[in-house]
Amino acid sequence: MADRILVTTDDLEHAVRINAHLEGAGFDTALVSSLDDVRQAVRGASREPDCIVLTGGLHETRAQTLLAAARERGISTLGLVEATEPDAKGVARALGLTAWLAKPVDPAEVTATVRRLIERRKLQLRTGILGESPAIQEVLVKIEQMAPVTSTVLIEGESGTGKELAARAIHDLSPRRGKPFIAVNCAAIPDTLLESELFGHEKGAFTGAAERRLGRFELADGGTIFLDEVAEMPPATQVKLLRVLEDHSFFRVGGVQPIKVDVRVIAATNRSLKDAVALGRFRDDLFYRLNVLAIYLPPLRERRSDIPLLVRRFIAEFASQHDRQFRGIAPEALQILVDADWPGNVRQLRNLIESMVVLAPEVEIRASDIPRDIRERTGGTVLPMRLVGATRDVAGQELEFILRSLVELKLQVEELRRRLDERPASLPPQRVEVIEVGGGSPLDAEPVPEGPVIYRAGMSMADVERAAIEAALKETRGNRRKAAEMLGIGERTLYRKLKEYALA
Repeated sequence: MADRILVTTDDLEHAVRINAHLEGAGFDTALVSSLDDVRQAVRGASREPDCIVLTGGLHETRAQTLLAAARERGISTLGLVEATEPDAKGVARALGLTAWLAKPVDPAEVTATVRRLIERRKLQLRTGILGESPAIQEVLVKIEQMAPVTSTVLIEGESGTGKELAARAIHDLSPRRGKPFIAVNCAAIPDTLLESELFGHEKGAFTGAAERRLGRFELADGGTIFLDEVAEMPPATQVKLLRVLEDHSFFRVGGVQPIKVDVRVIAATNRSLKDAVALGRFRDDLFYRLNVLAIYLPPLRERRSDIPLLVRRFIAEFASQHDRQFRGIAPEALQILVDADWPGNVRQLRNLIESMVVLAPEVEIRASDIPRDIRERTGGTVLPMRLVGATRDVAGQELEFILRSLVELKLQVEELRRRLDERPASLPPQRVEVIEVGGGSPLDAEPVPEGPVIYRAGMSMADVERAAIEAALKETRGNRRKAAEMLGIGERTLYRKLKEYALA
């Protein structure tokens, strides 16, 4: 069945030429003009479009309504930006376009771009890397660029961001797609067994080695091996991995004959390998060999615009899996999920949606179905820090702990600096400071200056939050939009908090 393309008629001359070229390329096309036609084509038709081409009017309400509907349903969008637009890339990012081209455009270029977007969408459906945000689109572009070559790839990202999905996508798009894809979690295998798991062993190589065993590299010959949590690899195994990357050969444990393999290596880590090199826990020469091509998978909090799409996809998946007639999610519940911090990223969101689909008493997820720690954003900010190497017998653990703590502190300071730099310059500086008032006599206490939010012993987080909201409203003279900007939260979230604290 031919892929279906919608072309808007805001710029009729471009629309007619593009529509004719798309039809000639074998696509099933339709020209849409009015907002009702667009809604019918996107929401009411028996078959959703695979891509929408917006020929103009990108700043108009109709186009923005169409783009919002397309994002909800995971439909790719291509926008034609006017040549007079001073910042075309910024406009495309702000509007949430999947791709853009500057006018005047060649219809052949539009057709090629549409075909590429549809192929990328099929890749997303096949691999599960879902999202319309610029950050995820950048990841998909890199996957497409890296797949055809044989260079090693290093994937960095927090736990739950989908590093193995990205590795499988690279393999599935590569010439090695018909060969094995072998995944190894380096942290899940004890140090004493990891070398044997990766490179195999000969009969009698050690106690219990009753027969020859092929390692993962031999099993992956001709294909791809994915080394997850590579930062946990012990130093001795790092040396052997470096040899494989340089010579494409290795020795089995207890073996004397070199074994040649043709394997592409994709490594992944949930922490910075540069910091591991600085701490002396990872070889710098191995890092350079792994870091030929690099992909960074953003955490979910950096692509909140993708959360509604992910939520709807997960609801549909688990409703079908558990045979539940489920209508979806209420708007206020969806907003709570969008505002949450998600330290466990997509994995945490997916597991939560499955839980709520199974346990929700109604036919849709409501705000009351969401766990309290997510609603109040008290359980989503910090996870217990796992001390890397704590289970390994390493000398000088106290010194290592101090160094790791310093590195963590450095990263936190850099993150704080980045957030301050990204804060809009138009916002007034926030006069908020925390002052802890001791339990001495009130007569002895110094007068507290008016303006800042005061923390007093015994105050809960809810009390501090209420005080911060009151201070912001006072600072902005009751302007809720400006107060929300000052607090760094959404306006709907502020309205919810006002109602919760009876401040409305």
